[in-house]
Amino acid sequence: MSTTGATADPLAALASLPGVAESVESVRKAVDRVYGHRIMRRRSNEITSEAALRGARGSAAVSGADWALEEVRRRTDFSSDDEARTVGAALRLTAEAGQLLSIWRQSPLRVLARLHLVAAADQGDDTGRPRQRGERVDEPLVELPLPDADEVAGRLEGLSQLIIAGGSAPALVTAAVVHGELIALRPFTSSNGLVARAAERIVLIGSGLDPKSICPVEVGHAELGRAAYLAALDGYVSGTPEGMAAWIAHCGKAVELGARESAAVCEALQRGAA
Repeated sequence: MSTTGATADPLAALASLPGVAESVESVRKAVDRVYGHRIMRRRSNEITSEAALRGARGSAAVSGADWALEEVRRRTDFSSDDEARTVGAALRLTAEAGQLLSIWRQSPLRVLARLHLVAAADQGDDTGRPRQRGERVDEPLVELPLPDADEVAGRLEGLSQLIIAGGSAPALVTAAVVHGELIALRPFTSSNGLVARAAERIVLIGSGLDPKSICPVEVGHAELGRAAYLAALDGYVSGTPEGMAAWIAHCGKAVELGARESAAVCEALQRGAA
């Protein structure tokens, strides 16, 4: 996403694209319905915990480790193979995201570095910093053109400045742009998809749209499917108004599906079935 030009608040300008206002409103209504459920008055912590687990499972699924929820809930060893490591990374990121909210608006690049450290876990020389010239990226499920290291550095700085500056953009728009930009750039040598979705979650929580983190957007991304996810990302990378609007609408639908998931959990708890 270009962060230069005549528009003082380019994120807010995206909110005026055709269909985006409708997506924003639909998301707000879906989130409000979950927060208004009467079970939230007594058992919101349980909903938050369950949303975290389901969100981690969803993010891992988008990255190629599509495990059943009960397998994620049951497993204790996440080191046996690549899929297990992906699920383990997603769980760690979901747990870490809530600890980084106060830092995000002041130093988003620091948060992104921390997220990569948590996801990668191996503490290698390339962990927790943007990739350098000549370093390869392990993100086999994303086949978008890969920007070079200099472009990555410049666009990360631009994204950071937008977040620090704040603005009037709806939370959905900001979250979608953060997510899309990180996937487009793939700034780290690994785990970029997991980090991007964790950052999207941080924006949705920190913005006040989903302060209790009960609407796992990652569940929605998984439910919509990897093919739709990659097609929407193509729209984001195109930079066209239609492509950007389609990506924001896709992320909005993912939030709505995450809200629906937690509404079902609320209903199950109310019936005493969970």
